[in-house]
Amino acid sequence: MVGVVIGLPLGVLTSSSKIMEDTLGSLALGLQTLPSVCWVPFAVLWFGQTESTMLFVVVMGTVWSVIIATNHGARTIPPIYAKAARTMGSKGLHLWIMVMLPASLPFLVSGMKQGWAFAWRSLMAAEIFVTILTGFGLGQLLHYGRELNAMDQVLGTTLVIVLIGLLADRIFFAPWERFLHRRWGTNGG
Repeated sequence: MVGVVIGLPLGVLTSSSKIMEDTLGSLALGLQTLPSVCWVPFAVLWFGQTESTMLFVVVMGTVWSVIIATNHGARTIPPIYAKAARTMGSKGLHLWIMVMLPASLPFLVSGMKQGWAFAWRSLMAAEIFVTILTGFGLGQLLHYGRELNAMDQVLGTTLVIVLIGLLADRIFFAPWERFLHRRWGTNGG
């Protein structure tokens, strides 16, 4: 959620200006290619072995894909929508909230879905390398299974991670996508 709150306005900002596209857009594209596990050393140095470290790694694994999806979604809206809205008196924030964001919703949901997948992978990577005394996560369970040569624990944990990913998609993202396809008439039926 933090990645969406940060990424959505930055993506809108990126799509509204050529300078922002060239700077922030390029930065987002470059940093999205960086595996989230690369953020772990920075986070540990800055925050120590705390939950803030985990949150930082998850946000850094998420925010870039949300920026890219928002930027792409806003840039693929037919220009006639904005022209029509301006003709009817819409401008500034009203134009973005009432026209541009609703028209780019399918891309935003895809960006959030991809952002969630990156966040989930980032969390697992962070849990493998960061030991927090206040909790025990699936990444840590995977790490200890490896340390103990317990293949059943590694396979079982991996299966649980995959099942959680599939359930999250079915429960949260699939209904949004079905609704948007029905709403915009892109469901092929």
